[in-house]
Parts: sequence; C-alpha cells; structure tokens
Amino acid sequence: MKYSKATNYALHTVLFLAAATPSKFVGVQQLAERQEVSPTYLSKILTKLAKAGIIESVSGANGGYRLKRDWEEISFLDVIHAIEGTASLFHCDLNHGSECLIQKVMVSAEEKMEDYLREQKIADLTKKIAGD
Repeated sequence: MKYSKATNYALHTVLFLAAATPSKFVGVQQLAERQEVSPTYLSKILTKLAKAGIIESVSGANGGYRLKRDWEEISFLDVIHAIEGTASLFHCDLNHGSECLIQKVMVSAEEKMEDYLREQKIADLTKKIAGD
C-alpha cells in the first residue's frame, strides 16, 4: 500500500504548523521552502486541508495558514482522509456477489490500520520534537 506524495507533504505541513506556533499564520512560501516543494503544488494540498477543516487561511500581508481550533485532536487519519479520500484501498472486481472472502479480509485490515492512525495525534509528535 502506498500513499501519495501529497499525503506526505500534508502530514509534514500539519506537523510543522503544530510545532511552530499553532496560532501563528505561516505563509505558503515558507511552508513550501521547508519541504522543497513548489508553492503552487503545496497550495493545492493546503486547499484540501482547509476544506477538511484542519487548517484555516487568511489572505493579506500577515496572512497564511494555521491550524484550526482543537488542533490537538488532529489525527494522522484526518490528514490522510483530507488528501486521499475515504474510499477503500481494495475493491474486488470479480463478479461473485457481495460475499467475497478476500474483500472481507482486506476491509478488516484497513479498519485496523485506520483505527491505529485515528489514535495517532499530530500533537503527540510535537511533544517528541520539543523533547518532552
């Protein structure tokens, strides 16, 4: 299983925003330079994160992006769903009805992985960065 580069950039961006100052706005240029990615490309990712309610943006000279309220509750799964969507990773294309045993195993595995990622909070990583 593989996540897109966009998910990688999104997770790192959210972690950076959480570790910096969650209430401070950071410009897209600074965020892009930090990850060595195009500001245009990162803007598309930031738009998805904003639509998901993870970050907010303000335009203008002192504008930029920051985490929304309750940022301590943002999980890895929240960020992944914002970028990748919520569709199942596996879909059985064989025509043998809804009782596909392979599909059941794959869905069960995805549910376990999602449960784990839901428990992993971005805020917990900021504590490790700070050395707490």
